[in-house]
Amino acid sequence: MKDLTHGSIVSHILAMAPPIVVGMITIMVCQLVDLYFVANLGDAAVAGVAAAGNAGFLINGFMQVLGVGSVALIAQAVGRKDRFDANLVFNQAIVLSVLCGLLTLVAGAMLSRPYMRAVAADQATIAAGTTYLLWFMPALALQFITQVMGSGLRATGIVRPSMLVQVLAVLINIALAPVLIAGWGTGHPLGVAGAGFASSIAVLVAVMMLFVYFHMLERYVGFDPAQWRPQLLVWKRILNVGLPAGGEFAIIFAWMGVIYYVLRDFGPAAQAGFGIGTRVLGLIQMPALAVALAAGPIAGQNFGAGNFARVRETFVKAALTGTVVMIGFTILAQWKPEWLLGNFSNDRETMAVAAQFLRLVSLNLVAQGMVFTCNCMFQGLGNTRPVVISSATRLLTYAVPAVWLSTLSGFRIEHVWYLSIATTTLQATLSLWLLRREFGKRLVPPVREVTPERAGPEAAPAASASV
Repeated sequence: MKDLTHGSIVSHILAMAPPIVVGMITIMVCQLVDLYFVANLGDAAVAGVAAAGNAGFLINGFMQVLGVGSVALIAQAVGRKDRFDANLVFNQAIVLSVLCGLLTLVAGAMLSRPYMRAVAADQATIAAGTTYLLWFMPALALQFITQVMGSGLRATGIVRPSMLVQVLAVLINIALAPVLIAGWGTGHPLGVAGAGFASSIAVLVAVMMLFVYFHMLERYVGFDPAQWRPQLLVWKRILNVGLPAGGEFAIIFAWMGVIYYVLRDFGPAAQAGFGIGTRVLGLIQMPALAVALAAGPIAGQNFGAGNFARVRETFVKAALTGTVVMIGFTILAQWKPEWLLGNFSNDRETMAVAAQFLRLVSLNLVAQGMVFTCNCMFQGLGNTRPVVISSATRLLTYAVPAVWLSTLSGFRIEHVWYLSIATTTLQATLSLWLLRREFGKRLVPPVREVTPERAGPEAAPAASASV
């Protein structure tokens, strides 16, 4: 356990953020490797795996429910020096992760084919997507457990073990992908089933490695079968903090859907350019997101310890650090967007759309970084409902005008990006106001009544004079 209630806050952030970034990048690399080998199987395989990936995005939203709830409550317990409550929350979250994993397996077995029939147009794509999902579902089910274990470590200020496990798991996935998908060395290619199977094996190895780490090295939170009996009150505490985070994922999913909808009349090049631009934008946002994710446990521990001044300081330092990072990427996106885009596509129209998207939307990188920081501060304070409020506000203020503008004769694609800049700025402003209000409510030292028995020597004369 790392005590984040003392020492330099900036040092804590800079120590925790890089491993978080590495973990996020390795996951993205793994997805690209799978896509590379699946692409050799034909268009139907690629379309099926891509459509199945949307289901994985939704399940990731449910994972965030447990992850965010665990980080917030465990970090606060660590700050209070309440090891029993930290372990109770951790073990109850493990129980919830197992239940969610089992439900994921059952839902995958029952709904994979109906889901693919709903989103795919031809039988080959339906078959490929269904096969991939069935073999990929164990990976999604096991990730609930890895999410909780990683969140438990991050809440105690430990991030490197989770990062190392993620890197090793991705390397295993990368090594297995050509063997299982294309049949390298075996002569028995499994196709899209091999892609899902490789991911499931890699995640299983990650679970085993984290379990060994907890058993041999972790001393503050750990597995305790005596605390595995379901306790509904603890579940309620976890879900009260975590559910709004899952709701935010659903809002982001809807926001992306609105953009694809309003771009439909501009042709496939516009949608492809937006997809490429969004992927690059997500990559350059990772450092600022990692800073915010590091700030969450720091705020949580200090809030639990009653160090309210350090909670405010954590926000200021994280916001400034994230702003510096985002300004750097904004300058790069304005100056040389092609450096960031690389060679994602050979289609000039697609790349032109991606470059325009990146040049315009990068103007709200600072505002987006501020949203990241505010969201993670809400997690540290144990109240994530304001996150849903700000995200829903952004969705409503974007969706209604965007759909209306798309019906006008003079509607141009850059209107979509201008509207995105405006609504992200609005969300950042609202998030800052909500956080300031939350600080005013929660970061208030309790008022203690001074009695003669508790009063110091200097209070005694006043007490006597009043008699």
